[in-house]
Amino acid sequence: MTSAVVIIYYILFAYSFIYCMYFAITGLFGFKNYHKSMFGRHKPKHKFGIIIASRNEEQVIGALIKSLQKQRYPEKLFEIFVVPNNCTDNTEQAARDTGATIINCTVPVKQKGDALEDTFKKLVKRDDLDAFIIFDADNLVHPDFLARMNDALCEGVEVAQCFRDAKNMGDNWLTGSYTLFYFIQNFFFNRARMNFSGSAAINGTGFMVKKEIVKDGFHTVTLTEDSEFTGQCALKGIQVAFVEDAITYDEHPRSFWASWKQRKRWTSGTLSCLKVYGRKLLKNFLKTGNIACFDMYMMYSAPIVVVLGFFLAIALIIFNLVGVELFDFFSYLYASGLVFFIVFYFINVAMNIFVVKYNRKSPKNILSGIIFFSLFIATWIPINIICMIKKTDSWEQIKHDRSDVDLDKLVN
Repeated sequence: MTSAVVIIYYILFAYSFIYCMYFAITGLFGFKNYHKSMFGRHKPKHKFGIIIASRNEEQVIGALIKSLQKQRYPEKLFEIFVVPNNCTDNTEQAARDTGATIINCTVPVKQKGDALEDTFKKLVKRDDLDAFIIFDADNLVHPDFLARMNDALCEGVEVAQCFRDAKNMGDNWLTGSYTLFYFIQNFFFNRARMNFSGSAAINGTGFMVKKEIVKDGFHTVTLTEDSEFTGQCALKGIQVAFVEDAITYDEHPRSFWASWKQRKRWTSGTLSCLKVYGRKLLKNFLKTGNIACFDMYMMYSAPIVVVLGFFLAIALIIFNLVGVELFDFFSYLYASGLVFFIVFYFINVAMNIFVVKYNRKSPKNILSGIIFFSLFIATWIPINIICMIKKTDSWEQIKHDRSDVDLDKLVN
């Protein structure tokens, strides 16, 4: 009986280890062409339709629109569309006051994807628009954002993800941890994929899609339309480019409860994507060798692997208590107790400091995030377990109210 349990443990351990090593090894490609722009500079050419789907964002939407109006890109080559839905405040009027065009949804909106699908159907009929860029209402946008997306379009890109920075990274340990989460994803996933001809991941805001890609619709069924659309692109063989020089500044949740709700939605959406697309992605990868399909399958599997790793750690504790001897290197490390966790923690801190300095930020401005980032990741374990038992099936608003952030200070 004991030997059978140990065999099962090693099978599951091997799967988890290979999973982690895959991302560790592919992440090293982020260091290739260090600090080198991936796209050349081109003259303004393409016209963008900027879409902002918003729900009760009266306090912040004006600041976003004003930052877009300060773009170093010809005004005639972009138009701002605000799509208010399920609002109980003055979001629509606040958007009108700053000069945006209002598009009212003509379908029930249960999730952001519904609003985007309805909006795309209306705007793809416009002959003068070449591509769409989607922002969240709480964003601020770097003055060169549209110019850099134009560069990508001029070089044949059809779908692109921007660089997600933060406008409130120093508020507390949570906002700092969110900032680090995206910095790590930007460097070790998105940038790395660009360096070996893979595909970046769309993560919510600041992504661009060429009009032809959505002319036949934008149909998503999960709570994570961004991740789902990335999987759809992979299945169609469409590369998602990472435009590192196109920067948007995001407002991250400051309360743990708001973060908890948001990450439950992310996890539930990810598990739904695995259920809907997992088999198709694996089949496509095995048939075509498209690494983007394998990447998305692995990303959709993340909640399961995190929970598996947690229970493997519990199994190690039980094995140590009952005297079951294991012979792999990691079991010996784990048996060393506190030393293992201290070493692992400081490796994590070193990585956090690296991505902060790579992005030309001061570690002191995000110190609490650097210190408590491991706790932030650990809190995802119960979230994943809960969502595997009962998924979140509705979108809940995350309050945004940081309208006092100076864009010039963020840029400089």
